[in-house]
Amino acid sequence: QVQLVESGGGLVQAGGSLRLSCAASGKIFSINAMGWYRQAPGKQRELVATVTSGGRTNYADSVKGRFTISRDNAKNSVYLQMNSLKPEDTAVYYCNAVINGSPYWGQGTQVTGSS
Repeated sequence: QVQLVESGGGLVQAGGSLRLSCAASGKIFSINAMGWYRQAPGKQRELVATVTSGGRTNYADSVKGRFTISRDNAKNSVYLQMNSLKPEDTAVYYCNAVINGSPYWGQGTQVTGSS
């Protein structure tokens, strides 16, 4: 069974940095796009950043210049480096990946930016 496991969330002061990690495991034949989404209380889940298997990246306007997504195909992993965090970045962050042609989600990790 395929699963995604995230780590690296936490509480950080405004202006600080965090790095999220997500590793896929199980019977994996192919991984296409990988990405990060977030959901703040009372809001819909929104895209943060995605990266294709070829390394093409896409970012939400709200995080451009502050967040960097990367992936390690050998480790079936995707990362999100978050710098200059703001209180409005507070949310549960979810890893997403298209594995063997189907989308999978991680369990989510809380990121809290304090003012």
